[in-house]
Amino acid sequence: MALLTCGKLLSRLQSNTLSLAKFSRTLTSTRTAMGYDDYPFLKELGLKEQNDGVYYGKWAASGKVVQSVDPSTGNVIASVREGTTDDYAAAVAASREAYKIWAEIPAPKRGEIVRQIGDALRQKKKPLGQLVALEMGKILAEGEGEVQEYIDICDFAVGLSRTLSGKVIPSERPGHYLLENWNPLGLVGIITAFNFPVAVFGWNNAISLVGGNVNLWKGAPTTPLCTVAVTNIVSEVLKANNLPGAICSAICGGADIGKKMAEDPKVNLVSFTGSTRVGREVAVTVQSRFGKSLLELGGNNAIAVMDDADIDMVVRAVLFAAVGTAGQRCTTTRRLILHESVHDEVTARLLAAYKQIKVGNPLHAGVLCGPLHTKAAIEHYQTAIQRAVSEGGQILTGGKTIAGAGNFVEPTIISIKHDAKIVLEETFVPILYVMKCKSLDEAIAINNEASQGLSSSLFTKNMENIFKWTGPLGSDCGIVNVNIPTSGAEIGGAFGGEKETGGGRESGSDSWKQYMRRSTCTINCSKALPLAQGIKFE
Repeated sequence: MALLTCGKLLSRLQSNTLSLAKFSRTLTSTRTAMGYDDYPFLKELGLKEQNDGVYYGKWAASGKVVQSVDPSTGNVIASVREGTTDDYAAAVAASREAYKIWAEIPAPKRGEIVRQIGDALRQKKKPLGQLVALEMGKILAEGEGEVQEYIDICDFAVGLSRTLSGKVIPSERPGHYLLENWNPLGLVGIITAFNFPVAVFGWNNAISLVGGNVNLWKGAPTTPLCTVAVTNIVSEVLKANNLPGAICSAICGGADIGKKMAEDPKVNLVSFTGSTRVGREVAVTVQSRFGKSLLELGGNNAIAVMDDADIDMVVRAVLFAAVGTAGQRCTTTRRLILHESVHDEVTARLLAAYKQIKVGNPLHAGVLCGPLHTKAAIEHYQTAIQRAVSEGGQILTGGKTIAGAGNFVEPTIISIKHDAKIVLEETFVPILYVMKCKSLDEAIAINNEASQGLSSSLFTKNMENIFKWTGPLGSDCGIVNVNIPTSGAEIGGAFGGEKETGGGRESGSDSWKQYMRRSTCTINCSKALPLAQGIKFE
């Protein structure tokens, strides 16, 4: 997810002299109680102080009212009424009816609708990016970049809509044609996480739509305003084209709605983004009904640095990958494997860079690290640090929460052994574990010992190293980078990982195949009826 270039990040760091210590002293005094009326972009996105959180051609909801909370201040932004299981059933019924219309529309014309969705997002990029920053907590540049990802995947999907292709396979029988044809699955259930409340839905939605599916989206319970705002934008495009709004339905809700979606045979594919623990439950439930699932789960990502690496590039890349989104990306760098010959230099330069990071309200200029999304995340941060120290780790910088009403913590670096138990667990906070290696083989072994296999990166100038890293005995991750961070994936490639990351692939390349069903078709144009393999049955 390419949201902020390493060069721009370094430039901001060089011009920023506000230390974490100074920030922690001034944080409380800079906060004011702000709410809905203080953010005009909310109205621009069609949001009200009280919103219905269910849409299937009309807005309706009959569940409990939840409050969307600004993680920077603890203030309530607005409220959303969630959906019940009855609301879910109504949305599914409307979606299935809408599918009968949408599936019959030629793929290039479906692509035209997706193009219009992309254009509508362009018109709302700034206010929607502001909402992401406000409700999720990532800095504004990343919030707007997330909206750009949705725009980019719309562009990709438009081209895809004219290139979805099967195969003509030579038949061994005279007068026969052997074809491979792709058709939509039907209803795709999309369950997304808080950390990318716009882009991940976009990856799924745009590709699924051009494939002929209808979608039912359950956004994260803590980012309901993003769900409502994006649905407003998409529904207006469908309405302008006289198409059923239930082509893109949405429901805000909790675990009961997600469980219902996983169990429901009317949902042909469940695309789930979230933790490995919950993803395992989703996978088992969906498989028990022989449904399809697309899993995008955790990542305990590593950057390995060899003795010939460009150290300037390393520092800039690690800083962005470890601190961006306050460590709350699935592709965040959590482990830094340093060749023993460059360990001390890289560590010293990272410590100097960390001291310049400005932590604060993500809507404010110059801020590079926003808050953690919830109070629970602060507890995870504190617990991880305590465990790391108890397991022999040494805190090199950070390690503390920042006083005030928001969910702010200090970006942290801990020197620790690679096989400490806490190192092998994904903690969704800005903690970077630093460790030594003696060789590329050892770095590969350390990288691969994590139970997840999402993203990885090697910094080297050696061609032999590069091809070993990317080859069959190299990194076992789904994303295998060289001389770039673990985060910052482009939409053109398939996004996803192996092992406990779930094995799913979203976004580019041939990920579209996960949203469609393959039919092998044999067509006999002759008057004979020969059997395959020369079998005679007479």
